[in-house]
Amino acid sequence: MDVQLTVTGLLDRAVDLFPDREIVTKRPDGSLHRYTYADAHARICRLAHALDDLGVERGERVATVAANDYRHLELYFAPPCSGRSIHMCNMRLPDEHFQYIVNDAEDRVLFVDPAFVEKVEANADAFETVERYVVLADEVPETSLDPVIAYEDLVADYPTEYDWPEVDERDECGMCYTSGTTGKPKGVAYTHRAVYLHSLMCGHVDTNGVSESDVVLPVVPMFHANGWGLPYAATLVGAKQVLPGVHTDPGSVAELIADEEVTVSAAVPTIWLEMAEYLDEHPEVDISNIDRLTVGGSAPPESLIRRYDERYDAPIIQGWGMTETTPLATLSTLRKELRDLPAEERYRYRATAGMPVPGIEVRIRDEDGEASPDASERSSGRRARDGNDVPRDGESMGDLQVRGPWVVGEYHNRPDANRESFTEDGWLRTGDIATMDEHGYVDVKDRTKDVIKSGGEWISSVELENELMAHDAVAEATVIAVDHEKWQERPLACVVLREGADASADELREHLAERFPSWWLPDAIEFLDAIPRTSTGKFNKRVLREQYDDVVLEGEREEA
Repeated sequence: MDVQLTVTGLLDRAVDLFPDREIVTKRPDGSLHRYTYADAHARICRLAHALDDLGVERGERVATVAANDYRHLELYFAPPCSGRSIHMCNMRLPDEHFQYIVNDAEDRVLFVDPAFVEKVEANADAFETVERYVVLADEVPETSLDPVIAYEDLVADYPTEYDWPEVDERDECGMCYTSGTTGKPKGVAYTHRAVYLHSLMCGHVDTNGVSESDVVLPVVPMFHANGWGLPYAATLVGAKQVLPGVHTDPGSVAELIADEEVTVSAAVPTIWLEMAEYLDEHPEVDISNIDRLTVGGSAPPESLIRRYDERYDAPIIQGWGMTETTPLATLSTLRKELRDLPAEERYRYRATAGMPVPGIEVRIRDEDGEASPDASERSSGRRARDGNDVPRDGESMGDLQVRGPWVVGEYHNRPDANRESFTEDGWLRTGDIATMDEHGYVDVKDRTKDVIKSGGEWISSVELENELMAHDAVAEATVIAVDHEKWQERPLACVVLREGADASADELREHLAERFPSWWLPDAIEFLDAIPRTSTGKFNKRVLREQYDDVVLEGEREEA
């Protein structure tokens, strides 16, 4: 039957079959808010009525600047189920990027957590389309936002039922933006069909295996590509959901896992690194109920995977994906042939990006675009592959490309990026350099764009370089990623001063701080006589990375 695959279908199933299943949120004051899918549905209907009265038309977007809590979850459903779209904003972006994404998405109403009101206030004058602000609270705090209303006042007097409209599965249901690693962020619009199929995949036994018997805790922010799909997947299967709110410190996360008997959770490696230290200091906290922890954003060290296996009996599964892939594309689950390998080999596989999940196709293309000699021979027994694919030998590197039903087909309002990022035959160029072995395991080796990933968050080296070179004393500057004991990567700046000029590292950091958040600022600044260049005159970052390969930074960065 030609049944439409929509977000409304995810919600309807949960309410029909699991109306009494809990959704738990840790409030800002530390208390717990508990209600059920049936309760959530009633409030989602009220919110849909409120959006009608606010004049938000079908196809228009509302923005959220919010943490992981029950009100944000209601916003995951009310706009798309009523024919609108939710734009989940990353409040950690630099101000100019934050302003850009709100204006580019043409958001009509902006919903903001009290914790992030100051961020919105600082940028409100630059918003071109926002007509009203809603604070996700019982009452409005003191604020300069205008007009503004409290969420509970907004939804209070509306009916608890709503006649959901017919929605086409290819209509947009949500939008996230990339982090602007090179230039402005790029808008990624998700369709109902993409989210529905991605949710089904998350329940597959060879992926996250999310089921109705699970208790799901997404620590990853819900503005990161739909919270990696977990809020939608958990709703589809009727799983209990636990939302940490603003409490993502290791103690709070560990206690929620223990107290609510969480079985599935997801976060960047930094969270699990911090929680491991916490658990060592608090052995009374028992997280043995955890069945699997998904890690993404950056690769977890193998030592961390071992640590959670041996000390906490909590297996870590690495995932790889992008905002453009909704986001899950590969997972490092072990296939049957590999489960009896020696432990060292198993851990090596688990530390890779893993196999493509069902529904996603991956190819690794020769960087020079030339045919690899035996590609046709190696494809025997597999789908047809053209000669530009590199050998599946786990060593030959190339451009990682993907396609699938939840991979975006184009960027919003960005024909320039579309030409650069999508091949003529319909594949997404991910910008990563990777290998693939005979078993189909992808290992990401490098990024074609020199972006820095710190604790799962992107930092643009290009923008830091441009701003450094805007300083009167700086002639040349380039920024590379170096290893960090906690954050995986941190920026190191290499600077050449103008002849006769003088500037200290602290002065340059203060200059950068005028534009960028503190966690973007380089941990170290090296003053050089000259920056090495390629044959075409570009800064040669490869040489610099080799030069500083043994540098491992220590200490704390500012929190994102």
